[in-house]
Amino acid sequence: MDNRPVGTRQARELIRVAFGPSIVALVIIAAVVLIQLLIANSEMTGAFGAIASMWLGVHLVPVSIGGAELGVMPLLPVLAMVWGTARTTAAATSPQSSWFLTRWVVGSALGGPLLIAAISLAIVHDAASVLTDLQTPNALRAFGSVLAVHAVGAGVGVGSRVGRRLLSASPLPRWLPDAIRAATAGVLALLGLSGVVAAGSLIVHWSTMHDLFGITESAFGQLSLAALSVLYIPNVLVGTAAVAVGSSAHIGLATFSSFTVFGGDIPALPVLAAVPTPPLGPIWVALLIVAAVSGVAIGQQCARQPLPLVPALLKLVVAAALAAVTMALLGHAGGGRLGNFGDVGVDQATFGPAVFLWFAGIGGLTVAMSGGVTRRPRTAEPKPEPDPDPEPEPEPEAELEPDPEPDPEPDPEPEHIGDDDAAPEVGEKAPAAAAVPIEDPEEHFVVDDDGAPDTADRPHNGDH
Repeated sequence: MDNRPVGTRQARELIRVAFGPSIVALVIIAAVVLIQLLIANSEMTGAFGAIASMWLGVHLVPVSIGGAELGVMPLLPVLAMVWGTARTTAAATSPQSSWFLTRWVVGSALGGPLLIAAISLAIVHDAASVLTDLQTPNALRAFGSVLAVHAVGAGVGVGSRVGRRLLSASPLPRWLPDAIRAATAGVLALLGLSGVVAAGSLIVHWSTMHDLFGITESAFGQLSLAALSVLYIPNVLVGTAAVAVGSSAHIGLATFSSFTVFGGDIPALPVLAAVPTPPLGPIWVALLIVAAVSGVAIGQQCARQPLPLVPALLKLVVAAALAAVTMALLGHAGGGRLGNFGDVGVDQATFGPAVFLWFAGIGGLTVAMSGGVTRRPRTAEPKPEPDPDPEPEPEPEAELEPDPEPDPEPDPEPEHIGDDDAAPEVGEKAPAAAAVPIEDPEEHFVVDDDGAPDTADRPHNGDH
């Protein structure tokens, strides 16, 4: 999306962001409610109230029917709503978008659902005047829950597009995206392995699950139970993760932990057949393996970009803290009051700290063993600064070749016959050839080939 003023194209994008995910949820909810009423051969009097109540329930707003509060909402629709909001906001945001348009996108993602929430509250209040069993939820709680769900989705969507630009312009450390990626990997690993444990427990308790499906004889009733069980699967995974890290989960009076299990009444939902039955046995060993492997996953992600000791430790601590906060929020969202059964959820006092300890401890060992810590480069010793006014060093004088000593006075030599060069005078410098060693004078005697008498012994008279 370009940075032009908000025009026709931008208006369509903002309308899609504001109402797209909520309208899709309303259509699906309306279809389910109408099918249920048609199959039950019931009147359509409370259809709008049921649709509005279910839309609020998708946003974790408790629904009260006949004095019984249903506060344990399935997490799968909530996660789907967060994903839909994140996708629409990411599609409407460009990495080069101005902050003005980005604020408009975030405002639209929050304003549209709040408007629908106000309309839904009005519909429920109007329906409660006809259907006495239906009660109007608390308005402050409703607006807060809707705002929180869509704020998380908008933050994820917009942050995925402009997060790096925002990080580059802020004083935050550059390894923060790596910490977020590591926290995501740790949460997904913990939930995925918890799902494996829950699936194995369902297989072990297959007969119990079969009995729970047998509480209704109609095919549509069994299909409804299966669909409801699928919606509550994330809640079961969060409870299994709490047991795996050493915390506990409870359904009313029934409490489940890695070491003890206390029985109690459990709702007749087939997916809850996965809960362990006393005595627990050696299953706790497998649960500890789940927590340890999740810690290894977050440590490996932190070790992908090696850092010195202090930044590497800070990155691991931030990743473990983000993962612990995320799991604590999921535990809070997946819990609540379930009518006469009591409170359902995890032990919030120990769940978040247990996740942090597992991720920080096992993750730290993994970072150290995977080479995620580097040594700081040694600083070079400072060179001595030169003197401000160094004294000029005296230039070495050119070595003068010593004058050649004058040749000693040569002995009078007989003049060579036919020699045209005169002998050098006494005291005159010898030519350059004089540096050659003196040879035997006899080698320079000239001998006539015609047998002339030898004149070498004749006295020198200057005549040839």
